[in-house]
Amino acid sequence: MSQTKPVIIVHGGAKTISEDKVEANHAGCRAAALAGWSVLAQGGSAAEAVEAAIRVLESDQTFNAGFGSTLNSEGEVEVDAAIMDGATLSWGAVAAVQGVRHPIAAARRIMEEKPRLLVARSGERFALEHGLEMCAKKDLISEEQYEEWKEDVEVLDRPNTVGCVALDINGNLAAGTSTGGTNGQPQGRVGDTALVGCGLYADNRLGGCSTTGDGESIIPVVLAKSAIDALAGGRHPDEAAQQAIATLQSRVEGEAGCILIDCQGRIGWAYNSEDMAVAYMNEELSEPATFTGKEQPLAAA
Repeated sequence: MSQTKPVIIVHGGAKTISEDKVEANHAGCRAAALAGWSVLAQGGSAAEAVEAAIRVLESDQTFNAGFGSTLNSEGEVEVDAAIMDGATLSWGAVAAVQGVRHPIAAARRIMEEKPRLLVARSGERFALEHGLEMCAKKDLISEEQYEEWKEDVEVLDRPNTVGCVALDINGNLAAGTSTGGTNGQPQGRVGDTALVGCGLYADNRLGGCSTTGDGESIIPVVLAKSAIDALAGGRHPDEAAQQAIATLQSRVEGEAGCILIDCQGRIGWAYNSEDMAVAYMNEELSEPATFTGKEQPLAAA
């Protein structure tokens, strides 16, 4: 049985990226793609690679996930994360949890034990009981995010959700997404990230997708599943991504983006925000290709 050529793509959010943060976005996405690629190159699973990549983004205060997340109305960090396996359609998610260093790790552990969405104290208790890394709530607050919350100013470089999609040598796909939500959001607010079909979707028959953007706009158009469905008939992931974003724009207001890998290992992404941080890696590259903008669609080949 021939092996599939592995590939991984990550995003650091659909947003406006100020000039002084371009390199930080490049570097963070590059490091995440390399972490996930290291797993794939050693024959690891797509789910392992997705977790490894997102853990890097959750540790980088450039991005709105884990450490460096936006603060809610009470000045606290509440995070959401989810992961989905394209082979079994199994999934796991946490939402509105505090003090969990890597929510994507909790989501994957839930997926492996019993697919479900655990919120707030239930998710925190699960992470603690399963020996996942915990921390003081304040340890997830970066100084920059605290200052922005305290001053209640409109931020140009608006941080957003992160995510990853990977295809492993066995032809299995996985998708994951992680976020700190929106700045000043009501305590307990949950967006699209933890919702299968909205913030992420993976199905080996078609492809995998992770989304980013305004959750209240992504949810009603079921963006991730819409993008995956658009892959039907062999449509290139770039075209499918563009179609999904165009549908969102035609029906609701808001900014969003999505990354895709299809079952053939082709990649694509689209967004309607000013910028979107993306990196991808495959066997043909010596290092990840990184972007904060996209001038033209990828070749259809």
